[in-house]
Amino acid sequence: MKNNFARPNAVAFIKGGPEAPSLMGSVKFYQRKGGVLVVANMTGLPESTSGFFALHIHEGNSCTGEGFADTKGHYNPKNRPHPEHAGDLPPLLSASNDAYMSVFTNRFSVAEIIGRTVVIHSGPDDFRTQPAGDSGMKIACGVIRRN
Repeated sequence: MKNNFARPNAVAFIKGGPEAPSLMGSVKFYQRKGGVLVVANMTGLPESTSGFFALHIHEGNSCTGEGFADTKGHYNPKNRPHPEHAGDLPPLLSASNDAYMSVFTNRFSVAEIIGRTVVIHSGPDDFRTQPAGDSGMKIACGVIRRN
């Protein structure tokens, strides 16, 4: 049987900023019928009281600027309240500073997010505070590129 998930349609290679210099990993995007499979694999997450780290797609197209400022806000083309942004994803849960997460979503297509950024925040998303879930500072980033 052919493995349909061998090659993602897009990938973001994540690199930590000054607050998380050891953090690195990837977020892969697989376009499928009905939605997108998102697979995140991280290593070197910093110590955290909760162990949870918010993971979002942001509208910006660069990981530059003080504190990754050029990532801008959450990807939200339909102007919905948080946590209904297209870029709102489930959190990462650290286990010995590593995390793996996969989710299937129909909030966006791979084509819509090419060139945007994936951001990891220092804390968990509370899924209610506007506009971004009170998830703390941006500690890592990667630009989504066609694979």
